[in-house]
Amino acid sequence: MRFINTTFKENGENVKLYYEDYGKGQPLILIHGWPLSHRMWDNQVEAFVNSGFRVVTYDRRGFGQSSKPFEGYNYDEMATDLNALISQLNLKNVILCGFSMGGGEVARYIGRYGTKNISKAILIGSVTPFLMQTEDNKDSVDVSVFEDMKAGIRNDRADFFKGFGKNFVNFEKLNERVSSAQVDLNWNIAMQASLKATVDCVDAFGKTDFRRDLEEFDLPTLIIHGDDDSIVPFEVSGKKAIDILPNSKLHVIEGGPHGLSFTHPEELNKTILDFIK
Repeated sequence: MRFINTTFKENGENVKLYYEDYGKGQPLILIHGWPLSHRMWDNQVEAFVNSGFRVVTYDRRGFGQSSKPFEGYNYDEMATDLNALISQLNLKNVILCGFSMGGGEVARYIGRYGTKNISKAILIGSVTPFLMQTEDNKDSVDVSVFEDMKAGIRNDRADFFKGFGKNFVNFEKLNERVSSAQVDLNWNIAMQASLKATVDCVDAFGKTDFRRDLEEFDLPTLIIHGDDDSIVPFEVSGKKAIDILPNSKLHVIEGGPHGLSFTHPEELNKTILDFIK
């Protein structure tokens, strides 16, 4: 098993990130969404490695096989974790690809560290630029939605993620595209995360403003979103990001839910490969 040490310590022990590293060529880092792990990219890794890329996936702190500290579930810390991964693997000319919450890591990393080692960015169903409704961010998500999510997780995390997992892939509409077994597997992956991580990350992805981070993007960026995304609706995320990112390209997947890697893997893979090749 492969781990890198982050710069974060808890009770004297380094917080470690589990990662997988396959192939040769230009590095492509795939950053998973909440509440999953690197396993959400099972339908992508082989296709990208076979297309000549070095593909790196990792588990965010608190999720999958990575360390599960009690603190540090904010985007400044998580961008620092990503920087530790890039630095310790000595990656150059990197393509950063973030799904949902992982899009926030892409944005905050570029906002803090710039694009010296980054060639392209991909945001899939991303929480950028800012999900929470405020006076200067109208037509977004009311804060009560995030508070209700945290309450549901604390009350019965297993049951909450059972329902969330179905909505993640619009299971009632798309059960010919994704099996109940896959939904069950996603539930098992979600339950590997720590309770503290799953709760704290709701505040992170729901209440973090990435607008200034996106203004630092000076590189080609691909935005991919499903037009039937009920978890991170296109109108409050991808549609707004396009207006901030001048050097960006948009691909909307017709009938696509949030979990595109499970329901539309072929279209997702082709769209990404067309952009990065």
